[in-house]
Amino acid sequence: MDGSSSSTSPPASPSIPHSDERTALLPKVFSTSTQAQRPQYREWLAEIWLLTKASIPVILAYTLQNSLQTISVLIVGRLSPEALATAAFSYMFAMATGWLIAMGGTTALDTLASTSFTGSQDKHDLGILLQRGIIVLTAFYAVVAVIWAFSEPLFRALGQEEFICVEGSKFLHILIPGGLGYVWFESMKKYLQAQAIYRPGTYVLLITSPLNALLNYLFIYKFELGLYGAPFATGISYWVSFLLLVAYATFVKGHECWGGLAPRRAMSNLWPFARLAFLGVIHVGTEWWAFEIVALAAGRLGTITLAAQSVIMTADQVINTVPFGLGVAASARLGNLLGAQKPREAARAAHCAAILSTVLGVAILTILMSTRNVFARIFNDDEQVVRLVADVMPYVALFQIADGLNGSCGGALRGMGRQWVGALVNLLSYYGGALPAGIYLAFHGWGLQGLWIGQCVALYLVGILEWVIVGMSKWDKEVLRALERLDDGDGGEDGPGEVTGRGEV
Repeated sequence: MDGSSSSTSPPASPSIPHSDERTALLPKVFSTSTQAQRPQYREWLAEIWLLTKASIPVILAYTLQNSLQTISVLIVGRLSPEALATAAFSYMFAMATGWLIAMGGTTALDTLASTSFTGSQDKHDLGILLQRGIIVLTAFYAVVAVIWAFSEPLFRALGQEEFICVEGSKFLHILIPGGLGYVWFESMKKYLQAQAIYRPGTYVLLITSPLNALLNYLFIYKFELGLYGAPFATGISYWVSFLLLVAYATFVKGHECWGGLAPRRAMSNLWPFARLAFLGVIHVGTEWWAFEIVALAAGRLGTITLAAQSVIMTADQVINTVPFGLGVAASARLGNLLGAQKPREAARAAHCAAILSTVLGVAILTILMSTRNVFARIFNDDEQVVRLVADVMPYVALFQIADGLNGSCGGALRGMGRQWVGALVNLLSYYGGALPAGIYLAFHGWGLQGLWIGQCVALYLVGILEWVIVGMSKWDKEVLRALERLDDGDGGEDGPGEVTGRGEV
């Protein structure tokens, strides 16, 4: 970070812990004798409880975040079936492109910001990282904005209906400014989460979620903008969310790590950040894109199959906030511990996250299986759809355990700056075997069950492989790599550098 934690700086005394280490993610430091007397199982239970408390507000925030476009689709859907289809398709395309920059690209902040908070000798380095992230991710988003601007011929090439090609393209044109607000909002959330400040995102969205519903109603019906009122309203909601989060950081909590605008420092060392952000996009995107491929394949299996898949995917988008939120909390936790040079605690945190995700996955599995025969009635009363969802539900339920492992272990890898590992595992598991196998089964007698068998196999491969990789990590070396990233801005894993900062390995 621009020399702010240079190796020439005198290291902090190991006998006097720095006051900044005493955050919610770095609990009170006990003496060696106290730790020796404390049973190991209590240490693990305390870690699991800490991760649970940290992940709950993150999960709620992502659930509310997803509700913005869900509410928009529900309100605009009352105009006509064509408006419903256009809005749903446009938001789906936005999620697979623009929102992916926000959710995947900001994982670079998961890695660097959390480590900087406990590992850097200059607390204002975190503010520089936020500015650097906004610069890099805005550049990434500019590429997406160009794709949206010329989306009409792209939609035709994808074989969409003509009204979706024309109206969906206009929809995305209007959404372009609002999408940038989404990216900046997510960056601000990561800046606060790196400081173990998790709740503001939830507070802000508790305000903007009902505001979004009101704005959609006003723009669509009262101002008579129809379909095109939805992207206006949603875009405004994203910018209001960002501005409220900035206000919270300025006037309530989080401003301590903001040292003011420093464009020259923020513009330096862009490549390491951009590399991590790009790999984060690939890591998250390879899974999201696989689900889009499954949705396209389901559409070729008939109307009933497509309706059943839509029910399952709508529910899964809500359920997925649990493992994704836990992964974000685990990533920040590991980054903090690596920056504080606590390898043993970092290893325990990674395994506790995996255990917690498995427990939560089993709980979700139990709920889904106990409601399998009536679950689809929440969305649709067609008996064929209800029966098909019930038939597929065992695979969807089993999928939740693997999804939890993927979320927690993927978060651990991001905390270590190893996004490329998750991306590679996803590519090999999904596209090298499970997707082709699932599609083959789907069109050779298995139908929708075949597609979900493929997804289930893929995610179990991903989750187990990632847990093995995390378990085999050399945590002392991960500490050195984390601190090296702060010393010279290198986001890679080329080897350990000099250790500076707080504490000792």
